[in-house]
Amino acid sequence: MSDNMTVEVTAHDLPLHCPQPNAPLWSGHPRVFLDVLKTGETVCPYCGTKYVFKGEAPKGGH
Repeated sequence: MSDNMTVEVTAHDLPLHCPQPNAPLWSGHPRVFLDVLKTGETVCPYCGTKYVFKGEAPKGGH
């Protein structure tokens, strides 16, 4: 799908979930939590939005 977007996230956005709070209501789907720290990026299985982690990973068990 060419209309999928890439979103950069930081430690402030963790725990990461999709859809994000600022997503339009019409584009909503069930909330799913995503592990972006394992590989530095992840894709939402519902909408295909790609999330890329930027910055320093949080310390401790997140």
